Amino acid sequence: MSVWQKKRLLLLAGTVTTVVVASLVTLAVAGLPSMTMRNALTGAGRPALETPWGEPDLQGIWSRDVDIPLERPARYANQQFLSDDERAALDRQIADIIRRDSTESRRAPGTERDVNSEFSQEAFTVHLPVGRRTSLIVDPPDGRIPPLTPEAQKARTAFRQFQLALLQPTAACKDNHPGCAGGKYGPVSPRRNDPPPRYVGGTGATINRANGPEDRGLGERCIGGVIPDFGNFIGGFSRIVQAPGRVSIFYDISPGLGGFRSIPITTAPHLPATVRQWWGDSRGRWEGNTLVVDVTNFSPKADFQGAHQNLHLLERWTRLDAETIEYAVTIDDPTTWTRSWAVRQELKKQSDEANRIYYEPRCQEGNYGLAALLAGARASERAFAEGRGPDPATLCIVIVGCGGFVRGGFADDGPDADPFRPPRTP
Repeated sequence: MSVWQKKRLLLLAGTVTTVVVASLVTLAVAGLPSMTMRNALTGAGRPALETPWGEPDLQGIWSRDVDIPLERPARYANQQFLSDDERAALDRQIADIIRRDSTESRRAPGTERDVNSEFSQEAFTVHLPVGRRTSLIVDPPDGRIPPLTPEAQKARTAFRQFQLALLQPTAACKDNHPGCAGGKYGPVSPRRNDPPPRYVGGTGATINRANGPEDRGLGERCIGGVIPDFGNFIGGFSRIVQAPGRVSIFYDISPGLGGFRSIPITTAPHLPATVRQWWGDSRGRWEGNTLVVDVTNFSPKADFQGAHQNLHLLERWTRLDAETIEYAVTIDDPTTWTRSWAVRQELKKQSDEANRIYYEPRCQEGNYGLAALLAGARASERAFAEGRGPDPATLCIVIVGCGGFVRGGFADDGPDADPFRPPRTP
């Protein structure tokens, strides 16, 4: 075959490919159901996309493209979906709050709250369009996290009382901010230097003290992030990479902070119960086109919504079409909740070319903030001892709980609170 004949064959093949791809794009734009498009791409009954070694292909950068709260807000108690008009109204209301300038009416000049966060937070947050569903939780049907067990409630109450003891001499309690709900303003507590009832870190587990690194939250210590991860107001995406017998996921948690997770595809048992890890021990298997991952062996220091070492996850990752993955997870811990609960979330594929990801976490190497915070706390103590400053115990340094707009550009309460979230707790 001559060179010219080879070129003609290549051109003809390229033309046919272009026509087929263009036809599929036209069908997709016209709203063709994802299953039909998958069959058109691969043939009915076959996986939508496969790796070269024949497993379902989940690879890519995946992120949510709408905002859906984990729990259903009380105002939508019996409503699973929002109408288009309701979504548009919420989008307008949210945009108005986060874009508003820091006017005098929003500020409290001369206060810690003013210094902490009484300025526009728009540049530091990610706000997506409101999604159609009113909660990521699909079971229980009310879209709420199940009640705590008596033992878990007792532990949570003990930790909350310790938090309030450290907050009581601060402006958070003096001015009745929501962060002091359940507490009262008063003198410095005799518990000021007591050890916490449990490890500090995770959901709501911060204390108003800086005696050492472990008094501070996990984010400040560059070890933040939990699984399951549903994203947050400063972003959050995942990159999935596969190899024969293994799936790796990189979680971007916040700027400069991320972590890797390795999932072996195996029938081997979990690690011995004596071996505990921050993100647990994962064991994956394929069920048709779905990656099913069983996760146990969490560390007692891990914290997902108040669950620790007894947390058990059953995750299901399914490629619905070329642009969508469904992530579903059943969450169980009989020592924390009275029943298991389930979440479902759709993630959209992002461009590999447009997104340049720095996989090495940059938080710790350049994290002068934590060292400076601890040094500042010691300087404040010296100044107070010398009569040159206020008692450091009366200063609110926990940030979340001290009032202001620090979480997502919304106030803790009032007209500037997030209209699409349950009331906030510290």
